[in-house]
Amino acid sequence: MTKPVMLMLGEPTERMRAPLDEAFELLTAIYDVDDVLDAHGDRVEYLLAMYHGDVTAEVMDRMPKLKVISNFGVGYDSIDTGAAVERGIVVTHTPEVLDDEVANTTVLMLLASARNLLQDAKYLLDGRWESEGDAPLSRSIRGTTVGFLGMGRIGQTIAEKLAVFGVEMVYHSRSPKDVSYKYYGDLTDMAAACDYMIVIAPGGASTYHIVNRQVMEALGPEGTLINVGRGSVVDEAALVEVLKEGKLGAAALDVFEDEPHVPEALLPMENVLLLPHVGSATVETRAAMGDLAVKNLVTFKQTGKAVTPVPECKGM
Repeated sequence: MTKPVMLMLGEPTERMRAPLDEAFELLTAIYDVDDVLDAHGDRVEYLLAMYHGDVTAEVMDRMPKLKVISNFGVGYDSIDTGAAVERGIVVTHTPEVLDDEVANTTVLMLLASARNLLQDAKYLLDGRWESEGDAPLSRSIRGTTVGFLGMGRIGQTIAEKLAVFGVEMVYHSRSPKDVSYKYYGDLTDMAAACDYMIVIAPGGASTYHIVNRQVMEALGPEGTLINVGRGSVVDEAALVEVLKEGKLGAAALDVFEDEPHVPEALLPMENVLLLPHVGSATVETRAAMGDLAVKNLVTFKQTGKAVTPVPECKGM
């Protein structure tokens, strides 16, 4: 029996490839997407998106038989879901399986920023402990206020983990959630009330640069901005400016607007912690994400229904 054709944007793991190879005729496109679509686009019925390259309406139109887009990740702002729904294409993602590890990374970043972890390690390695004495004191987070931009599954998991540190937690989102934390309808007002602000909001037009200069200045010269959501949520140029001007105390960033590019101005700043988008990057979590991305494709082939469709595609 002829297998349906699946295009993989990016290289899957061997663990993912084995069940996919059994169910589909596989095509891979990494740097040659246009060439592959020119040659085979009219045959593709299934799509696996392994990276954050845009899957636009124009890309979908080059695959007229496309039924499903399986996104390797929980965030799917790189996929035009509106265009997919119009075309009857189901979009899936990998929620829940990465909540715990992203939350762990966020807590790690917050503590590392507060306690000057990288600076103190460098202080020792540079021989300054021996030559200059004890390193400068850092700050405790007990009694501080941590604000969340976004209070979905991951935000709630972060909050649960932070509870043991004796912090007060508040949040801003599109609407109040069924949680015990104080809700702010205005993001700037929340930032002004916080010592730390965690960005765990999805990307897309509705959140583009929502963390602007006004919000960062409200967070203030003693405040710390932590972004583990999407780079597009924070106005990166404004972030560089307020850090240079001392109008924002510190930043810890795992995501950026134009990944893997990181603004050069951020690199030498001692009050900035930079990570290469590794929030969920453990062996165990990436395996679970891959398993779910594959399960969505194979299950749809077998039953016509996906396991974890994105909210816009539920019921399709």
